[in-house]
Amino acid sequence: MKTKPTGIKVNREQNEMTITWRDGHLSAYSFSLLRHACPCAECRGHEHMGPLPDPEIFALPEDDSLRTYLEDVEAVGSYAITIYWKDGHQYGIYNWEYLRALCPCDACQAEG
Repeated sequence: MKTKPTGIKVNREQNEMTITWRDGHLSAYSFSLLRHACPCAECRGHEHMGPLPDPEIFALPEDDSLRTYLEDVEAVGSYAITIYWKDGHQYGIYNWEYLRALCPCDACQAEG
């Protein structure tokens, strides 16, 4: 199962979270991308709910406000993480399949 991570690292100096996947792939996510892609109902609304990220989020500009400052990451069972943001938002559950589909690298986007 390629959508199982073997490591997750948060680099606050670079505003980036990286995930190493079981198949050896490394995904690097800006905090801004992760926040734009928050999968909670409040952020996505009913028209954008679904198992995959909305493709439009990849075109959104980077945001370095407090709302995109990642404070903490916590495991949700063995299938996902939740992210705690500086502005108090913490409602998104980012499952492994969603995060793999969110990988911004050219190879993953070509698969999408």
